[in-house]
Amino acid sequence: MTEKALRLGTRRSKLAMAQSGQVADAVSQVTGRPVELVEITTYGDTSREHLAQIGGTGVFVAALREALLRGEVDFAVHSLKDLPTAQHEGLVVAAIPVREDPRDVVVARDARKLTDLPRGARVGTGAPRRMAQLNAYARTHGMEIETVPIRGNVDTRIGYVRSGELDAVVLAAAGLNRVGRIDEVTDFLSVDTVLPAPGQGALAIECPADNAELVAALAELDDPFTRAAVTAERSLLAALEAGCSAPVGALADLLADGQTVKEMRLRGVVGTTDGSTLVQLSTTGPVPETHEAAMALGRDMATEMLAQGAAGLMGERAQ
Repeated sequence: MTEKALRLGTRRSKLAMAQSGQVADAVSQVTGRPVELVEITTYGDTSREHLAQIGGTGVFVAALREALLRGEVDFAVHSLKDLPTAQHEGLVVAAIPVREDPRDVVVARDARKLTDLPRGARVGTGAPRRMAQLNAYARTHGMEIETVPIRGNVDTRIGYVRSGELDAVVLAAAGLNRVGRIDEVTDFLSVDTVLPAPGQGALAIECPADNAELVAALAELDDPFTRAAVTAERSLLAALEAGCSAPVGALADLLADGQTVKEMRLRGVVGTTDGSTLVQLSTTGPVPETHEAAMALGRDMATEMLAQGAAGLMGERAQ
């Protein structure tokens, strides 16, 4: 008799299905059980409003979490950058697998790079964070671009470029990698140009906290370095009291000496969407060995950023 299949709750988008499929294969390998995908529609998928207007934080997550708590699915896969920073009662993030490329990328007409865009180029993005940093970069490099708020899946966004409606769009490298479209990228943006969203490129595998057997099985997919990095980034976001639609970028990267990881560098940025003001900070220290140490790293940086005026740059603060 074959073991009962584990039910994995996922959003219906092509990207969500692709990344959930990859996790399903990995979970099957560690548990020896088949995994079936259960498609769930979330408010973020059906709303046509811009993410910043519908609150950003949690709009893709709530329906998946409700399905978990009702027992309709056994575990769920989220893009970590969509996950609210507050822990959800009754649920646990059992695993954060090895992170994909965290960078943002440009898909532009005529295979152009960001620095090659024509004067007045229209650049589409759904993220105030990207707008703030792209506009700041343009200001300091004598470029003239217009950032245009867009929504939609990968097909829709790249479609704006193909149709000539926009000159370029900015997307996450990880998403394009997961749907097999990384070859359409015309420019990989250095994190010195645009810092990614906290947690970008990482996935969170969440399940009910009281299912000890499943928590233990899923934990085999956890990558401790990725978890330490994204914990610091998300702690920064939480301490700024900003939701995931706020213009906050953060990246913790590990500095290795040969094969040995020696230190972790955390960088953060908050800015006005027109790029006129940015608060940027960087700190380097030992790799945090506990959850509390990673949280403290992010909190300390947030305190410093707030002291430098970050609060006034974020518009509406998350409640």
